[in-house]
Amino acid sequence: MALNWQQPLPPVYLQLSDAELRLRIAEARERLGKKLLILGHHYQQEDVIQFADFAGDSFELSRKAAAQQDIEYVIFCGVHFMAESADILTRPEVKVILPDLGAGCSMADMANLDQTLECWSVLEEICPDQKIIPITYVNSSAAIKSLVGKHGGSVCTSSNARKVLEWALAQGDGRPVKILFFPDQHLGRNTAYAMGYPLEKMVLWDPAKDLGGNSDKALHDATFVLWKGHCSVHQLFRPEHVDEVRKTYPEMKVIVHPECSWEVVQKADMSGSTAQIVKTIEAAPPGSQWAVGTEVHLVDRLARRHPDKKIIILSECQCLCTTMYRIDLQHLCWAIENLAQGNVVNQIKVDDETRQWATVALERMLSIH
Repeated sequence: MALNWQQPLPPVYLQLSDAELRLRIAEARERLGKKLLILGHHYQQEDVIQFADFAGDSFELSRKAAAQQDIEYVIFCGVHFMAESADILTRPEVKVILPDLGAGCSMADMANLDQTLECWSVLEEICPDQKIIPITYVNSSAAIKSLVGKHGGSVCTSSNARKVLEWALAQGDGRPVKILFFPDQHLGRNTAYAMGYPLEKMVLWDPAKDLGGNSDKALHDATFVLWKGHCSVHQLFRPEHVDEVRKTYPEMKVIVHPECSWEVVQKADMSGSTAQIVKTIEAAPPGSQWAVGTEVHLVDRLARRHPDKKIIILSECQCLCTTMYRIDLQHLCWAIENLAQGNVVNQIKVDDETRQWATVALERMLSIH
């Protein structure tokens, strides 16, 4: 799906102070009333997330939007694939807006439709005796979700990846199942390994190489074909960061997101989705200590909300989502003031066919228990 370029903001928005921007956002929002829902992803900066009606993970937020009956507009303070999911799940008449079209996701961009179709074709040719089930992480484009829906696969989140993989592996109808998992190799690898599959049963598909960089035999023998994609934030955490925390804070627990590398997850005390990280720290006793391997804005927010616990980021290596960071007060103010004046800017709209099959893939996930 083609992206439009973000038009430059009118100079006035760049000249306003943060206080003036907040006031103007609040005034425009009041004029729009219940017609508008603002969503803020966990990784969003604090200045923006303060205006969110709901804060959370991407798919959770899209479901919240779908459950609202009276809204006409959704402003999604997240990234492009999240706004696509909100458009897919909400009623057709609801308009979904992304304040800055430059807020993309490098992981989602690592798997485009042409590349995945080529991979699918190669696997079908090499593995005619196997049933290939495509699984895509929710951090993917609507086009990839649609491909998955057409080919009998499912979306997954970091919370339910294991359940979805277990479901997929049971779909063989007497044939061996091969999982094509994209776009995040680390979530696929960490989940499959936790299920008892050795690394030898997993191969990496590099779309820049013939056969993804594998032999015919390696592709045929693998249970999991993992797309060569990753999260640019979680990739920054390294095993030595865990070692350093152990050395500096012997009593500290390390909890990381499964988008981190296999080596980091193996050294951590536990891994889990963003929601699981939040719940674990909320439930932890006062005085407990946590080094958290995920996006810095969320870690800072957890530290502020739980002053009775010591909470630090696993590494000080500027682990922030730079594309999410493009959603700022200036862009939010511009988008909401235009909306209050009856002008819809930066609408994210998924075409009907893509929407249909992406919905199939999402509904499959929701039906898996």
